Amino acid sequence: MPRINKAIELLAQGQPVYYVSTAELTYASGVRLARTWADFIRIDFEHGPFDMKGLGEFMQGLIDGGPTRSGHRTPAVIAELPTDGTDEAVMRANAWMVKHALAQGVHGFLLCHAETPGAARVLVESARYPFHKIGVGDRLGPGRRGNGGQASAARVWGISVSEYLQKADVWPLNPEGELLLGLKIENLRALQNVEKTLAVPGIAFAEWGPGDMGMSLGYPERHDPPYPPEMLAIRERVKDACKANNLFFLNQVKEEDITTMIDEGVMVCSAPNAAVAELGRRYTGRTMPW
Repeated sequence: MPRINKAIELLAQGQPVYYVSTAELTYASGVRLARTWADFIRIDFEHGPFDMKGLGEFMQGLIDGGPTRSGHRTPAVIAELPTDGTDEAVMRANAWMVKHALAQGVHGFLLCHAETPGAARVLVESARYPFHKIGVGDRLGPGRRGNGGQASAARVWGISVSEYLQKADVWPLNPEGELLLGLKIENLRALQNVEKTLAVPGIAFAEWGPGDMGMSLGYPERHDPPYPPEMLAIRERVKDACKANNLFFLNQVKEEDITTMIDEGVMVCSAPNAAVAELGRRYTGRTMPW
């Protein structure tokens, strides 16, 4: 296939991507999801165990149950990290999580409660090798990923170690990169810094996290629409910050609003089922099989 990461390949073509979530990390669940209708799989480490043994078995199940109908070795796998993106110090202390998951062959990360530019910067640096220099400068330091996990990750990706070392970089900062990084701007502290945080090089997409954002505003159960005006205003601010920084915007989509969401610019879609994703794919004239 042209790319390892199916989600990146589609986004580069201007096509929205659709994902499914799981916290069940077993070989059998990997086999079941190997031919999922979704373009990528979100691993819920935020609320599920940070289980690297299970993740490795799950990735092997994806390989053995594949390839995908599109011909990719596996769907893309994006791990939602259990640490919050509180600040630089918190992310430095928890950078080991990034290293461990990358060694199991994941294709990217989603950082919860990304409150500061420093936290976003550390996420990017932790996912990169120091010899990848694109974007390094005033806003981004050298990569901090070290030697040791590339052989296991390369096996999962189905390429040589040398190829992996070149491809394991963040996209679209590196046009040839195969790692996809996203942020959740999902509380009022994160909102205060959203324009600066989303300007950090190496981030590809972001969302506004209505469930947690609603809690920040005093609404315990406003994960789903209709939203009060102040929540809608926050959603627009995060979406505008994505647009200003050329990031893809993540939002939930439903049967009744899928085309409206796409017209608004939603490119990373939390869809409830295959039927909703198929509506979106037909609307955008997608030709790649799922």
